[in-house]
Amino acid sequence: MTTRVIIVDDQAMVRAGFAALLAAQSDIDVVGEAPDGAQGVELSRRTHPDVVLMDVRMPEMDGLEAARRLLEPAPGVTHRPRVLMLTTFDVDDYVYEALRAGASGFLLKDAPPADLIAAVRVVASGDALLAPSVTRRLIADFAKQRSAVRGKPALRLKGLTERETEVLTLVARGQSNGEIAQTLVLAEQTVKTHVSRVLTKLGLRDRAQAVVFAYESGLVSPGE
Repeated sequence: MTTRVIIVDDQAMVRAGFAALLAAQSDIDVVGEAPDGAQGVELSRRTHPDVVLMDVRMPEMDGLEAARRLLEPAPGVTHRPRVLMLTTFDVDDYVYEALRAGASGFLLKDAPPADLIAAVRVVASGDALLAPSVTRRLIADFAKQRSAVRGKPALRLKGLTERETEVLTLVARGQSNGEIAQTLVLAEQTVKTHVSRVLTKLGLRDRAQAVVFAYESGLVSPGE
């Protein structure tokens, strides 16, 4: 199955470089490019990509607002792509807010080419790109700054079983399903089922939002 991708970045050379790299992969099809968020949203509406590579800082409309419009579309718009944020800075409040809005992760622009290709495949598969430790640090830092508004997320935790709470805690600490299975002595398929139930009960889209939720609710604290 081919993954359809669009690239939204205000630098033409960046778009061209990423497009050439991704188009060379047999399982990835670059279906369009846009120089700002507004045009990126419009392009996504027309081409229905699986994954949008979205720069954070752009003129006209930044990547955060564009991500919100794609992930929380207006009534009548049914297509919601996966959004992978691209940033020059490893700690960026725009990226944190994008993860809260439903972006599936972020990647530094100077990451190795192999990382970009792998990131597109991971996000297209429905998972979240949470492997880099910097992602968890970013979430922890900004969640800590917002610790005063934890009331509602904390209340939602009460709907989880004890096992589901354990699984969510380990997801927030960056463990894969396989690692969680080893930690809790469970089958990996059982862990997948627990993760799915956690996302459903909390109304979350993927693991990225689950990590944000875990920090904001106080389930996991920065520095643990």
